[in-house]
Amino acid sequence: MRKSVAGRLKNALALSYQQNHRRWFLSSSHSRFFSSSPPVLDSAASTSMANSSSSPSPSPLTLQTINPKVVRSSVTALHFQVLKCEYAVRGEIVTLAQRLQEELQKNPGSHPFDEILYCNIGNPQSLGQQPITFFREVLALCDHPAILDKSETQGLFSADAIERAWQILDQIPGRATGAYSHSQGIKGLRDAIAAGIEARDGYPANPNDIFLTDGASPAVHMMMQLLIRSEKDGILCPIPQYPLYSASIALHGGTLVPYYLDEASGWGLETFELKKQLEAAKSKGISVRALVVINPGNPTGQVLAEGNQRDIVEFCKQEGLVLLADEVYQENVYVPDKEFHSFKKVSRSMGYGEEDIALVSFQSVSKGYYGECGKRGGYMEVTGFSADIREQIYKVASVNLCSNISGQILASLVMSPPKVGDESYESYRAERDGILSSLARRAKTLEDAFNNLEGITCNKAEGAMYLFPCINLPQKAIKAAEAAKTAPDAFYAHRLLNATGIVFVPGSGFGQVPGTWHFRCTILPQEDKIPAIVSRLTDFHKGFMDEFRD
Repeated sequence: MRKSVAGRLKNALALSYQQNHRRWFLSSSHSRFFSSSPPVLDSAASTSMANSSSSPSPSPLTLQTINPKVVRSSVTALHFQVLKCEYAVRGEIVTLAQRLQEELQKNPGSHPFDEILYCNIGNPQSLGQQPITFFREVLALCDHPAILDKSETQGLFSADAIERAWQILDQIPGRATGAYSHSQGIKGLRDAIAAGIEARDGYPANPNDIFLTDGASPAVHMMMQLLIRSEKDGILCPIPQYPLYSASIALHGGTLVPYYLDEASGWGLETFELKKQLEAAKSKGISVRALVVINPGNPTGQVLAEGNQRDIVEFCKQEGLVLLADEVYQENVYVPDKEFHSFKKVSRSMGYGEEDIALVSFQSVSKGYYGECGKRGGYMEVTGFSADIREQIYKVASVNLCSNISGQILASLVMSPPKVGDESYESYRAERDGILSSLARRAKTLEDAFNNLEGITCNKAEGAMYLFPCINLPQKAIKAAEAAKTAPDAFYAHRLLNATGIVFVPGSGFGQVPGTWHFRCTILPQEDKIPAIVSRLTDFHKGFMDEFRD
């Protein structure tokens, strides 16, 4: 059976390649990205494009300019790219922390601390955050629909959870969460997500633009696979950045084109920096395909102002870049003077539609106030792409058959939670607001603690789940790190872990301005753990600075 299916798939993919290959030769309308060598825009062309921003931009992605390996559906040797791929938040420091934790379990009292305090990764429920009751009630009912017919169910589950479960089950093949679904995700769930996006933004959303994925990460990989043809293709990426992007770009054989966020202005994103790095890349023969923006920021915690977002949209339109908008922390905004605006909303408010800008927006059930990391749910909304490119995106999605059904259900619930008047609304709102207000308090406590330490400065945590303080290390400590053949911030993080059990991720794993040193700390440990983190960190830091004082 499997051999038969595999044979039919192989023949179908071969036919698809032959058809696309024939179109490639017969096409008479070549994109500005299409040439025998990596295209380089000259200054005259760039100026002309900037002066005609009101006219439709050339499509940044066509069948001729996506990764030909996708069109051919071939398997390539990835050993070199895998060697280049790194993922700091689960790197060496975390491996050491896990070993120390095992030692504590086997031999309590073997270290100067009694527990490991994981501040390295955005994994809320592993640190004690409770799931949202309504979401889990619906999931439980969908996973075991037989209990919907039992009389006791009415007393154990809220009426709106029962009703929602029935609605969802009616849309699932066989009413079974163990079944495969459409490769884009269950149509009814995509309808619910599209309605949620429309309610959030005030602009229409098409369920056919939505691809449900196992968290946001596979969606990012999918887009990198489509965009990157060789190391001559570049992706503009913020520095500091979430290591998923550098890892994915390396894995798919592309080039990361860094643009630096301005720490002095609260990790601001300036378009002149984007233009400078774009021109520098082009001068090296790099064809820049897309711009990654993380808002709210990871690891930096800033929330972009709407005016800044408009500048970014205009930049992408003028330069013909795909805008990859990482918006997984859209619920995590902690300051009253900032508000989340999706890039889709901003671009539509500027009068730009499908023909003007290619935009991919990523969302996940792992973050926000829900923190359902292990359920692996998420989606990307893909707009501004032609039908033939959409066909290729679907083909890549279909290789994995479908994302998991529980994650799909959660993604629909996150974008369509209980509303005023529903039985669960008041308890849902209390749970949501309680989690978000607690995160805001934790962020402020840790921010103040960092700023009270010698040689450390920390910008305000406006959103997301992290702080990214800058540490001014003494020269003696830097030389000690060099002798240990490690980065200075990794040296500090190793010493901190061994002395206190606190797990921070060195800033060198996220990228930083050369000569500066940072570390990322999550705000996720429960509030009753925060005083211990502050106390242990304060004592350690004082001793460290005294030991290495110049």
